[in-house]
Amino acid sequence: MLVSARSFAEYRAMFALTDRDLDRRVLDCPGGAASFVAEAGRRGVDAVAVDREYAVHREELGLLVERETSFKRELLAKETAGFVRSWYTDADDLIRQWTANSRLFRADIAARPERYVAGSLPELPFPDRSFDLVLSSHLVFSYGNRLGEDFQRAALLDLARVARREVRLFPVTVYDTGERYRGLERLRGELAVAGIGSRIERVGYEFQPGADEMLVLTCAGRRAPAPAAPGSGRLAVPAGDPVRWRHRERSD
Repeated sequence: MLVSARSFAEYRAMFALTDRDLDRRVLDCPGGAASFVAEAGRRGVDAVAVDREYAVHREELGLLVERETSFKRELLAKETAGFVRSWYTDADDLIRQWTANSRLFRADIAARPERYVAGSLPELPFPDRSFDLVLSSHLVFSYGNRLGEDFQRAALLDLARVARREVRLFPVTVYDTGERYRGLERLRGELAVAGIGSRIERVGYEFQPGADEMLVLTCAGRRAPAPAAPGSGRLAVPAGDPVRWRHRERSD
């Protein structure tokens, strides 16, 4: 899996984010070396990123993007040869943009480390309903052929667990094939049983051909599962929020 470094503008397009959406507490999962949280912070947005790499690499993750994309330049050019050119003109432009974004990430994680939390799906280190809006790009379905449906199911349920209102996932296609993830409707049915509504929306972003849809989960009616039995092996949710501030409570 290539470490990516997408921008705030890309996030707005991928997830159809409005100004109202950005007036909420937002989680980026997995954040990678994206500059979304850094740029969001400049705009006064209450945003947090979570990624397993933050446990070890942190600032070095941005350097990894620069080195890896340059080293894999020919592979990137080959894999994206037939991609839509509305966002990146070519592989070199992608490398330039990701390098700039990763440098913003590096500066922000050094200046505001509390905004970058170590953790990974399918068991995030946050209490229930910690965020108003949860965003997840290029993981759950993108690597659906490799991660397996058990992971998908658990990941979707945990993303919904930490969301007060919505989860948005982009794209719903598998990177290897460019096709919509085959188990998507089955998973949506299982989520509905758990009180989690869902819909698919087309967005104004496309890089991989056909990857222009997001899955939106509505979480207000989510039914919490029974507590895990002692010794079940499930990670316990920490008693304190690892993020050092509380989100804005709103009735709307």
